[in-house]
Amino acid sequence: MASVRKRTWNNGTKTAWVADYFDQNGKRHLKTFKAQRAAKAWLAKTQHEVSQGTHTPESTSVTVAEAGEAWIAQAETDGLERSTITQYRQHLDLHIAPFLGATKLAQLTPATVQGFRNRLHSEGRSRAMVKRATSSLGAILANAMTTGKVARNVIREQGQRRQRRAEKRHDARLQVGVDLPTKDEIRAMLNCAKGRWRPLVITAIFTGLRASELRGLRWGDVDLGEAAVTVRQRADRWNRIGSPKSDAAKRTVPLAPLVVNTLREWQLACPKSELDLVFPNASGRPEQVAAIHYRGLGPLQRAAGITDSDKPKYGLHSLRHAAASLFIEEGFSPKRVQALMGHSTIQMTFDTYGHLFPSEADDQERMGRVQARLVG
Repeated sequence: MASVRKRTWNNGTKTAWVADYFDQNGKRHLKTFKAQRAAKAWLAKTQHEVSQGTHTPESTSVTVAEAGEAWIAQAETDGLERSTITQYRQHLDLHIAPFLGATKLAQLTPATVQGFRNRLHSEGRSRAMVKRATSSLGAILANAMTTGKVARNVIREQGQRRQRRAEKRHDARLQVGVDLPTKDEIRAMLNCAKGRWRPLVITAIFTGLRASELRGLRWGDVDLGEAAVTVRQRADRWNRIGSPKSDAAKRTVPLAPLVVNTLREWQLACPKSELDLVFPNASGRPEQVAAIHYRGLGPLQRAAGITDSDKPKYGLHSLRHAAASLFIEEGFSPKRVQALMGHSTIQMTFDTYGHLFPSEADDQERMGRVQARLVG
């Protein structure tokens, strides 16, 4: 039975209150408090956790920092990509451990997590970074649950769905002319693109491939006769060739005639590459993203009158957004856009590009055209 009892020592001059209870595994634990009220409140909460099977005694709990190291070690064991593990390490070392590293997992509460979020905001982290760091904290707890280090995941108990809705209200929509080029800017780039950068820019604009997919694209995956390119691999930031980021990313994208003709010409001039790359650097290896941006896109956009420096206004990811906007404007269905962009879920497509799809006002105009075809 659980109980709270008074403890005195030093000839009765010192007093404390002890919460005595058994956890869900039948093991006895004691926790000491200065005040009876605090001991009773804590014991009531703990008994509820025990009944739900979600209690972790502080005496057996590891710290957030220790659990974070175990999380990264598991990621390495599972063979996750180097870039993913690097991101995990940054989240732990720069955003989680400085504020919660010494806290035991058993001490984490919804209030603790909210305080952690608030602290990140006050320390100048962006809203997006706070979201990612909190998600990583949830992943740390999830990994700790699988190894029996904690019985509950307060991140997932805290109503993540409501939090996502609140955060989404602050997420800025992609803006044409800011996050992706306007059609006039696209035309200017197409007109000014020359040399080795022209086939890369044209392919990026008309296919929407990710930067890593363009850098890892092989001639063997380009079918100029069928006017299609199949994504089967990618090059990460360390130029390591590997599989696409998800099964959905393995896809076939049709090519516009301009892309086919440009790639056919480029195939004759393309540097030789043992990796069979379509857009290699001079030594036949994957081209660095920084080189593409500052040697290719920057000078191109300056020549096109888009920027006045060699720092590009639009990177490769902006050209990917441009491709998606063109697909949507052409009338591709949301599911088809999802497939072409290689998104793992339709929700990802809507979250990113939902505002670009036709609105209800457009539907009303279409209904008018339906009527016009039937009624004189």
